[in-house]
Amino acid sequence: ATIGAEKVKNFYWKRIMCGYGIPKNIVFDNGRQFTSELVIEFCEQYGIQNTFVSVEHPQANGQAESANKVILMGIKKCLDKEKKEWIAALPQDLWSYHTTPHSMTRETPFKMVYGVDAMIPAEVSTPSWRQTSATQEANAEAMTTNLHLQDEV
Repeated sequence: ATIGAEKVKNFYWKRIMCGYGIPKNIVFDNGRQFTSELVIEFCEQYGIQNTFVSVEHPQANGQAESANKVILMGIKKCLDKEKKEWIAALPQDLWSYHTTPHSMTRETPFKMVYGVDAMIPAEVSTPSWRQTSATQEANAEAMTTNLHLQDEV
């Protein structure tokens, strides 16, 4: 199935921008749907800088390639002999990736996006200290502090 420029634009609007805000930069490969006038104008309209990388040179998109490598290793571990069932293992592997602290940030991707730790399944039946002691005020204060520290780094 071919993904056209209109689908790319709609995906970014509905799934990225409406859910997370407007990104400063989007890294695309040089596919026609990404280099199209429609997508370029859409990005310009919102002040989004486009960076294009070669499909033949995936190292240019190091962060995504690194994440993909970790996710692929997790899927391989889960599947062992049932390689055809990878699609069923993907959500669990993504959950694991999103809720595991990364060495560079020492935070989970989930917390980096949402500002709080994800509630893990064990906390549903037995509330943790983190869950029972959390307040909106403390979270807002911590987020403000982290934003100020981020500017300094």
